[in-house]
Amino acid sequence: MRPVFTLLFSFIAGALVAVPALAQSSYRIQPGDVLSINVLEDSSLNDEVLVLPDGRINLPLAGQLAVAGRSVGQVEDSLATQLEPNFASRPTVTVSIATIGEAEDPDPILVYAVGEAGSPGRYEVPPGTTLLQFFAEMGGFSRFAATKRVMLRRTDKAGNERVFRFNYDAILDGTGQGASTRLVDGDVVVVPQRRLFE
Repeated sequence: MRPVFTLLFSFIAGALVAVPALAQSSYRIQPGDVLSINVLEDSSLNDEVLVLPDGRINLPLAGQLAVAGRSVGQVEDSLATQLEPNFASRPTVTVSIATIGEAEDPDPILVYAVGEAGSPGRYEVPPGTTLLQFFAEMGGFSRFAATKRVMLRRTDKAGNERVFRFNYDAILDGTGQGASTRLVDGDVVVVPQRRLFE
């Protein structure tokens, strides 16, 4: 009777281990998840790492790695490849999901376009939207726009306003700065009208 009980217990225990493993193998990693990483050949690299909002993780010796949307097995393979130059042979890397992050969509921010924008108005855009992305969102510019004198007006919580100036033409040809400026709630993009000989 005891051998039968032992065999049955082993089968149930194996099934309980296999189910989470199977679930993890099909799961696609998302920002906010916490991954448990183990390197058999160097325990000092063992760590729990957070998947950042941009979908990447950072690990010593491996550097940055994009993991969002990938399976645990794919991440194991990529980490082993990135770590391999630091070892005599390809290291054995295991990755598991320590914590699943909450997949909540962040609240949009309000940004306003006034003046000679292609389509002036109030826009709801995702947090992290850049100035260049917002130019596309607002439909570019009217034919009367002074694109070399675009302004971003930003008011802080204390009510103090700052004005930032951007040259859209220079941004387009790669010589201008500010394309990656991240907008915040309440920003106003002002597009002045072109002067007579401008």
